[in-house]
Amino acid sequence: MAFWKDVREDIQTVLKKDPAARNSLEVLLCYPGIWALIWHKPAHFLYKHNIKLLARMISQLTRFFTGIEIHPGATIGRRCFIDHGMAVVIGETTEIGDDVTLYQGVTLGGTGKDTGKRHPTIGNRVIVSSCKILCLSRFLPLINQLLNFFVDGAVFFYLQKT
Repeated sequence: MAFWKDVREDIQTVLKKDPAARNSLEVLLCYPGIWALIWHKPAHFLYKHNIKLLARMISQLTRFFTGIEIHPGATIGRRCFIDHGMAVVIGETTEIGDDVTLYQGVTLGGTGKDTGKRHPTIGNRVIVSSCKILCLSRFLPLINQLLNFFVDGAVFFYLQKT
């Protein structure tokens, strides 16, 4: 039951945040961000239960149909809104808070071969627009939450490892 409650909540979020969205049926049928989030839920469940190959297969199939790539290991909070989602990439260790809006072309990714936490953490009530956030080292103790923050443009974190 929680799954369907989450889906309804995600649809209501789109209706609240996008003035072009006319009704729930249109959002369900025509918004790829909704489908990416719907399919992320079972993929994330499988990933957490160590059924990683099937989880990755679901995420890659979802990417094929929506243009939105969400790694099944990513943690996504409630009421996330992916608007015009083509080319959105959300990496494996990314954590996204509640009420976050992501626009087309956003990359929440890491670079290099670091292990452990290597993708950004986005706080609650954040809007990320047309930008790439690339985590080039272990910056997490310094930048843990981006609360109530609007990001527009390219952001690169070059911090020394601790």
